[in-house]
Amino acid sequence: MEAAGGDWDAVRVPRSVGLDALAILGRRSGAVLEDRAALFFFIPRGTAADWDVDGTRILGEDDHVVVPPDRRTLGPGPHWRICPGPDSWTTDAAALQAALEDAVSPRTGVFR
Repeated sequence: MEAAGGDWDAVRVPRSVGLDALAILGRRSGAVLEDRAALFFFIPRGTAADWDVDGTRILGEDDHVVVPPDRRTLGPGPHWRICPGPDSWTTDAAALQAALEDAVSPRTGVFR
């Protein structure tokens, strides 16, 4: 278990919303942890001060996240959906917030 709020904060989101946000982010996503019904995105520490996305929870100082070894990419239990790399732990907080907002908003318009 690692403390959040040191090198990074984590954003816990429901799995279905997180998967949609991950599809929106594509290669812009940093490491993503999956555990049961939730995904955890890592953002630079302190960048979620104005965070307001329904259904998400910011994990910062005084919170902990179970972080599996880098090689654990399958469950059961916590595993990496996107493994951390030397420069790819965090996702830009603004990009993640926009992707999550798009993922939870009702679909409008007609796709052809």
